[in-house]
Amino acid sequence: MVPSTTALVGATGGAGTTRSCLELANALATAGDDVAVLDAAYDTQGLARYLPGRLDPDATALVTDASDRGLSAGLVEYEPDADRAALDTEALPREGRIACCPARAPFERLARAKTPAAAEELDRRIGEAATAFDHVLIDTPPLGSNPAVAAATGAERVAVVTPATERGVDAAQTIRGRLQDVGTGADAVVAVDRAGAGTETDADAVIPQFDTDAPAGLETESGVEALTHAADTVLDRQLDLPRQESGLVETVSSLHES
Repeated sequence: MVPSTTALVGATGGAGTTRSCLELANALATAGDDVAVLDAAYDTQGLARYLPGRLDPDATALVTDASDRGLSAGLVEYEPDADRAALDTEALPREGRIACCPARAPFERLARAKTPAAAEELDRRIGEAATAFDHVLIDTPPLGSNPAVAAATGAERVAVVTPATERGVDAAQTIRGRLQDVGTGADAVVAVDRAGAGTETDADAVIPQFDTDAPAGLETESGVEALTHAADTVLDRQLDLPRQESGLVETVSSLHES
């Protein structure tokens, strides 16, 4: 498999970009791929909330004070305790790994991590991750900072993540224009459907808003379908995830019995 790097760029704040990165990463790892999730959304530091313990160095340190250290020093293994009730777990391939490089830093370092020099270092870190993982997903905020531009221009593919609303459609168009301004473009648009209707979107893929803690996309047939389609559309990766034949209700019952 040829390694791929993909920036998932939020069209708005709170679009669901971090959660989408983790759900996609879990689907890919379940199919046997090794995945790195890099945090370029330094201000929100949302990825760190999914990872316990101390982060030293974090993503901002690796592009500033700890730029002489290898990327592996800042990677935290993400081991989701996820229910895969919609899948035939016995038929799954050997599971891949998920490693995250989140940001958790004081304001002073956050500011230094947004300089042009630090953005160039982020671009190098993306390339470094691509040498060790099948997929690199970059949690990227709306284009308004050097790290966001570095992620969008340094990745091989770009997907815009937007709410599945009329406002989200407008925001996605705005981000498409900004991507063109920095010399790149959007390969796909992924809408996060919080209302459960998905009527206000012309996105290439739609991911439902999951109610439970991440990752939850493989718990239901509809979630598996959505993530499989998103992986194909965004990453050009066709996931062959074996489905349960006996039905979801029986599968959940059998899990409790075991």
